Amino acid sequence: MSVAAKIVVLSLMALTALGASEALATAQTEIVGVASVIDGDTIEIHGQRIRLHGVDAPESSQECRASNGTTWRCGQQAALVLAERIANTSLRCRPRDRDRYGRIIATCLMSGEDLSKWMVMSGWAVAFRRFSLDYVQDEDRARRARRGIWEGNFDMPWDWRARRREH
Repeated sequence: MSVAAKIVVLSLMALTALGASEALATAQTEIVGVASVIDGDTIEIHGQRIRLHGVDAPESSQECRASNGTTWRCGQQAALVLAERIANTSLRCRPRDRDRYGRIIATCLMSGEDLSKWMVMSGWAVAFRRFSLDYVQDEDRARRARRGIWEGNFDMPWDWRARRREH
């Protein structure tokens, strides 16, 4: 085998090894484990705070107005619903980015089901259009069916937070 052929073979072997190590590194960055729910769009696994990708849920102290006019703690309810959904099931979260607070932004799956999608489809979170359009159709379906927070009136979580900062 010529020197040039050996260089090509060694280069291909190095690239293959690099590709395998990148795949291994990607697999190692997945966060897997049983989660604690912090709020309707934030969980914690092994001490790592994870914000669910593409969604925004009402804040824990945020209130919504039911169709009969009564107010209720919809943010607290969103967190409870998420906690009931995941119970003690192991989640698999694929990090995508970090937010300005240092939390990992990830797509989290429970038995293959996207939790962000489930929260939006169930009406307990909204599509966070500022960062992703992935769940807009799911939000439209939940709104039309008047599920969760869509049963009555509420402030979008980002508007509610902005008003709280003003005061």
